[in-house]
Amino acid sequence: MLEERIRVKIRKISDGDADRSKVPFYATTGAAGADLFASLDQDMVVRPGERVRVPTGIAIELPGPQVAAFVFARSGLADKKGLALSNGVGVIDSDFRGEIKVLMINLGKEDVVVSNGDRIAQIVFMPVCRAIFTEVEDLGDTFRGEGGFGSTGL
Repeated sequence: MLEERIRVKIRKISDGDADRSKVPFYATTGAAGADLFASLDQDMVVRPGERVRVPTGIAIELPGPQVAAFVFARSGLADKKGLALSNGVGVIDSDFRGEIKVLMINLGKEDVVVSNGDRIAQIVFMPVCRAIFTEVEDLGDTFRGEGGFGSTGL
């Protein structure tokens, strides 16, 4: 069983205006993800189909290679405004020390304005199991075999 909490070091890095950066925040006691906030000196207009990098003004230090951070979309933002993550899920490795930036795309039909302090994504911390790869000639048989997309039903 994993510990309930891990210690994550955080550094605010907003171009001389550290007050602009916000520490991630769990909105409810049951939230798996902590909200990430935009750190902007002016509003950012995201046009339909446009991809942008939204700075958060923070960098983190994870406790070690046994933990990674994952950046996920906020469902309300995608549902109400069409703003989603352009890379699906962002992976933050334990040895990365740069500013966390959220890659976003406007999938809607109207411009979306992102302002400083807006909740733009959520960060989730998960254990990582690193594999030792062994090249083999054959893999063990299973009932499913090589059945791929849709092979178990829709």
